[in-house]
Amino acid sequence: MKIFTTDQIRDIDLKTIENEGITSLQLIERVAESVTCEIISRWRSSKKIAIFAGPGNNGADALTVGRMLVEQGYSPEIFLFNIGGNRLSPDCATCKERLLQAGEIDFTEVTGLFSLPHLSSEYLVVDGLFGSGLREPLSGCFMTLVRYINESGATIVAIDVPSGLFGDWNPRSINRNIIHADLTLAIQFPRLSFFIADNAELIGEWKILDIELSPSEIRRTPAPFYYVEKNDVRRVLQPRGEFTSKADYGSALLIAGSSGMLGAAVLAARGALRSGAGKVTVHSARCGHSVLQSSVPEALFQTDNNDLCITDMLPRHEYSAIAIGPGIGTNEATINALEAFLKSYDKPVILDADALNCIARRNNLLHYVPVLSIITPHAGEFDRLFGAQPNHEARLAKAIEMAHNYNILIILKGHYTAIVRPDGKIYFNSSGNPAMATPGSGDVLTGVLAAMLAQGYKPEIAALLAVYIHGYAGDLAAETEGQYGVTAGDIAARIGQAIKAIAF
Repeated sequence: MKIFTTDQIRDIDLKTIENEGITSLQLIERVAESVTCEIISRWRSSKKIAIFAGPGNNGADALTVGRMLVEQGYSPEIFLFNIGGNRLSPDCATCKERLLQAGEIDFTEVTGLFSLPHLSSEYLVVDGLFGSGLREPLSGCFMTLVRYINESGATIVAIDVPSGLFGDWNPRSINRNIIHADLTLAIQFPRLSFFIADNAELIGEWKILDIELSPSEIRRTPAPFYYVEKNDVRRVLQPRGEFTSKADYGSALLIAGSSGMLGAAVLAARGALRSGAGKVTVHSARCGHSVLQSSVPEALFQTDNNDLCITDMLPRHEYSAIAIGPGIGTNEATINALEAFLKSYDKPVILDADALNCIARRNNLLHYVPVLSIITPHAGEFDRLFGAQPNHEARLAKAIEMAHNYNILIILKGHYTAIVRPDGKIYFNSSGNPAMATPGSGDVLTGVLAAMLAQGYKPEIAALLAVYIHGYAGDLAAETEGQYGVTAGDIAARIGQAIKAIAF
């Protein structure tokens, strides 16, 4: 699914109006009808409802919702904020007149000083103060009103976006000055800000309302961001031929494990094998031989010269894909081995976990990471590599910059794991759940990435496939083990089931 910028959505709105012979007021009616249906499906007509409408078209949506609720037997209190008077957009003014013609209503138009209406936890608040067209952070009376609504304990439904939140980036925003919605009803598309962890408490649950904007304009408009769903993955996942053998599905080398951290190598190997790699080889310290051979007998084991850690990463054979990092530690000899590898290898490679921690200790190694390599940091690893970031939004913006500078793919792990490409595009993942916040989950992902790269997928496609499949396997694991009981081994064991469910 495409994620457009606020300006792009405005253009699609205008093109829909121009090309399909409809008016902006008809679009407002579509929005309001969808919002009203959602409210009616969740709350009874006896629910106390307060609607707050601003002077623009988000306010027009809210006023029309108020009118439709009245027509359905609800009794909302409706407040239109027209501070100073004559500030209403033409559509908002029209929607106000239509509301006043609807019969007996509880309506207040605020033009100057006003007393805050009584709100409590018994209320449902419909937030239509400001939509994604807002250009500056809220201040003055609107900031005071938003804080009051947030502190009232009322359940809050935001139309389009919570008032005070920008649809795209929010570098100057202060959360307490923004509506904290329990439910955000996004019009036609999700916004970039929905996928940024800093905004989770502001957006709450979000749902997309389809108001039938022009499909041709949506197809024609290039998007900078995407939300990856099952159908997207199904389209690029290649079926297996009837007359193929393991030689057709590549060979993956996993450089992983050290004394005390061999489980990481085991989990990565299981992830790679369950993802369909033709051959998987694990290169690890000598102490890992019996562990790997007994835990993952399907994988080959390649012994390092050192008993306890990895001191040589130069590949001894040709491999379709190489992944480095799970459980290798940050021993000086291991860092030296990684440096020698990066300075001699020129194909895309997967770098995870301790490989990233090694590079963080010798930061000049970033310049030797091969073009279109895939790195998979969580927040802490990212900050160690590229400098401490104050929040998730800043980290994501930095990832765009670093992916471009080093011409690499960055998989920034978390809820809505972000695949950041060198061209600045971001693909947010829709699969996965909090149960995956468990030790070793990232090691399994490294194995899946290696398998996809080994099978001939380009790095950007391999990353998209692996992240979604890994998350889907986590969803399957959570169905049986629950949010608290999932282990990384459970995720690895369900990789094959996940691929089957996606492909068919």
